[in-house]
Amino acid sequence: MIHPDTELRFISEEKGYGVVASKFIPRGTITWVQDDLDRVFKRDELPSLNPFIKTYLQKYSFTNKNGDIILCWDNGKFVNHSFKPSCFSTPYDFEIAIRDIHPGEELTDDYGYLNLEEPFTCIDENTERKTVYPDDILRYHQEWDALLLENAHEVLKRDQILLDLIPKKTWCDYVTAVYNPSQMRSILECYYQQEHSLL
Repeated sequence: MIHPDTELRFISEEKGYGVVASKFIPRGTITWVQDDLDRVFKRDELPSLNPFIKTYLQKYSFTNKNGDIILCWDNGKFVNHSFKPSCFSTPYDFEIAIRDIHPGEELTDDYGYLNLEEPFTCIDENTERKTVYPDDILRYHQEWDALLLENAHEVLKRDQILLDLIPKKTWCDYVTAVYNPSQMRSILECYYQQEHSLL
């Protein structure tokens, strides 16, 4: 579930639609949680899917560490990519704001940890990276782990609207890791080694 203080808006001809903040979302806020309404397509059911469904999934879903295809039931599926994202995924099945997000500002992710099946050339943001590759997480996981750890204490300072959607054990594991950084799980856990595309 995407944070409720967001809305879907048309961003540009190049980007299409995206998710923007409707109220101020401070750094450390949990902005998305995978919940029971999100549709999980098991890898072995993908070949039998209707071609229309496959096309839709190629555009709006992501692949988790098990190779399952996850389709968000709400506007979470419209979150766009950025090499300078406002949000970042954790290996605990939730995302956090890694900086303050002001009303009207877009919530974005780095698609480099979403197990894309093909390289994805992006809008130039004056960054060193210009293309997202399926194995970006193998190259950048240490940098991304440091980023998540840098923001971890901020997560505990916020009133988290989405907290009840996180399993209690998962949250306890996360809180323990915030105070014991050596126990923080790596975003590398999110990586799925794809042998070939099924979509």
